[in-house]
Amino acid sequence: MSSTSTSSPSSSSISLHSTRHTFRGIHHSLRRTLVFPTAEIGGRLRYTSIRASSGSSGRSRRAYRESQAQNPLPTAPVKDFATALAPAGVFLAVSFVLWKLVGKVLLPKSQKSNTAENKSSTPETKWSFAPGSNLFKNLSQKIERGSKLKLDDFARELRSFRIVDLSGRNFGDDGMIFLAESLAYNKAVEEVDFSANGITSAGLKAFDGILQSNFVLKTLNLSGNPIGDEGAKCLCEILVRNTGIQKLQLNSTGLGDEGAKAIAELLKKNSNLTAIELNNNTIDYSGFASIAGALPENNTIRAIHLNGNYGGALGVAALAKGLEGNKSISELHLHGNSMGNEGVRSLMSGLSARKGRMTLLDISNNEIGSRGAFHIAEYVKKTKSLLWLNVYMNDIGDEGAEKIADALKQNRSITTIDLGGNNIHARGITCIAEVLKDNNVITTLEIAYNPFGHDGAKAISEVLKFHGNVKTLKLGWCQIGRKGAEFIADMIKYNTTISTLDLRANGLMDDGAVCLAQSLKVVNEALTSVDLGFNEIRDTGAFAIAQALKANEDVALTSINLSSNFLTKLGQSALTDASDHVMEMNGKEVAVFF
Repeated sequence: MSSTSTSSPSSSSISLHSTRHTFRGIHHSLRRTLVFPTAEIGGRLRYTSIRASSGSSGRSRRAYRESQAQNPLPTAPVKDFATALAPAGVFLAVSFVLWKLVGKVLLPKSQKSNTAENKSSTPETKWSFAPGSNLFKNLSQKIERGSKLKLDDFARELRSFRIVDLSGRNFGDDGMIFLAESLAYNKAVEEVDFSANGITSAGLKAFDGILQSNFVLKTLNLSGNPIGDEGAKCLCEILVRNTGIQKLQLNSTGLGDEGAKAIAELLKKNSNLTAIELNNNTIDYSGFASIAGALPENNTIRAIHLNGNYGGALGVAALAKGLEGNKSISELHLHGNSMGNEGVRSLMSGLSARKGRMTLLDISNNEIGSRGAFHIAEYVKKTKSLLWLNVYMNDIGDEGAEKIADALKQNRSITTIDLGGNNIHARGITCIAEVLKDNNVITTLEIAYNPFGHDGAKAISEVLKFHGNVKTLKLGWCQIGRKGAEFIADMIKYNTTISTLDLRANGLMDDGAVCLAQSLKVVNEALTSVDLGFNEIRDTGAFAIAQALKANEDVALTSINLSSNFLTKLGQSALTDASDHVMEMNGKEVAVFF
């Protein structure tokens, strides 16, 4: 029998030629064959075949021999068996994979949850009702790192720039202690603002040993920090040995009389301070008296700010006595101390007796009446050094205005005077206006918040049309109305000095705006800023002003304020177009505010 098997149509066979396998099968109803691989002969597999037949044993042996030569391979039973087992195998495989996935996903999550629950019960967590305080330790450390990075940036600024503003950063005492080291032997920063940072007396102790070694820092601002009297004492003890700081700002720091006493001791020993600000504290008579006692021993302080304290008549009188023996102070700010007529009398007497030169005096909002105005007038007549006088928000009335006007006729030093909010009517304003006929020294006149109406506006306008040297005129809230606007408009046509005109809240309405617009068509080389806010001006007035701007190509105006009026988008658009037109024609920008 040949060793090479040949397939017949009635038998099943398998051929193994390299990687190619071919299966053929024919099912016979009387014959079944099982094939088993036995051994490899000459590179080929030899199969043992057992065939069952319904014939005799001879035929069976012959069939066996034929099967040895032909190697038949029936496939139908294998396919049936595989088909039966496949679904069960797939099911088992999928079940195994799902079981593994469930084990990996669910079990670690449960352990992580338990870990988190355990951490939440550890003592590291500090629970509080304060927002942002229920943090784990690692998160708190991150926040602390962020704060330290910011403080590092602040410290770098202190070592790099001449002027450093660190106000309102709220870094507290800890931050102040950290930053204070950056001021030691610092040769860069000259002005530093630490205001509104929550610094207390404890934080100021960090300056000890630091400011004594700093010779470059000139201005130190600690305003808005609750340092109180204890902080003032601590700071003053340190500054006694400082030779650099010239300006110290301690506004709104909770200083009382004890803090003022510490400041007084500093003034006696420190010869570098030229300005000290103690505004909006709670300094009373005792504190004023302490400061007054130090003034004769100090020859370097030039400006004292005591606005918004509680000096009263007695405190101001004590201060006036101290001023008599001091020659260096040239600026005195006493706004809002309720000194009254008696207090201003004492103050004017002390200023008249001193040999020093006072250039700036602020006595606004001090309940001064016409009787007090008499004492002010007497001082104004005598002084030859005063440049700036503020009597704003008192109650001198027409009588007081007349007295001050008479004094101004003899004075040739005051350039800025503020008589606003003093209940001055047309009679008093007429007296003030008469002064301007022969006075070329006054350049800023503020008479706002006085109900002098259109008659007062007429008196001022007629004088300033051809006289005076006023550059800033403030007439807001004076009830001048449309008729008063006509006088002002006529004055603008001829005046050659006024550059800033404030007419806010005068009830000008559209008619007043139209009058002013007519004057703006005339070339005025001086007027640069006009404020018409709060005047009930509507689109009609806005159109008139817009036309005036377009008509006057050489307009000198750089700013016009029409905020808080009744302009619609049409009026605003007209003004914007007019501003653009001026820019195109002469290259000048007119800023229009709505």
